Amino acid sequence: MKSTPITLLDPTDERSPLRRARLEPPASLDGRTVALQDIGKIRSDEFLDHIQELLEARGVRTIRTAKPTNAKCAPTEVLQRIATEADVVVQALAD
Repeated sequence: MKSTPITLLDPTDERSPLRRARLEPPASLDGRTVALQDIGKIRSDEFLDHIQELLEARGVRTIRTAKPTNAKCAPTEVLQRIATEADVVVQALAD
């Protein structure tokens, strides 16, 4: 029995990835809004709860966002909210 060759395609097409310069972090969080993004991993909400307490104790405004699961990209609405309402993002990667 003769097998047919299989061609695998990368759906991300990262043969020539987009390169962007890293943005400089702000010198201070005073007057800034920090988005706390839960990526859907176990206990990441607990991690973000703690970070939120620390930031708010220092007077830093926070917003919470979440991905549906860690295996999916954040929905466009979540990314748009972060882009329009936040200056800095903290993503929870805790397990």
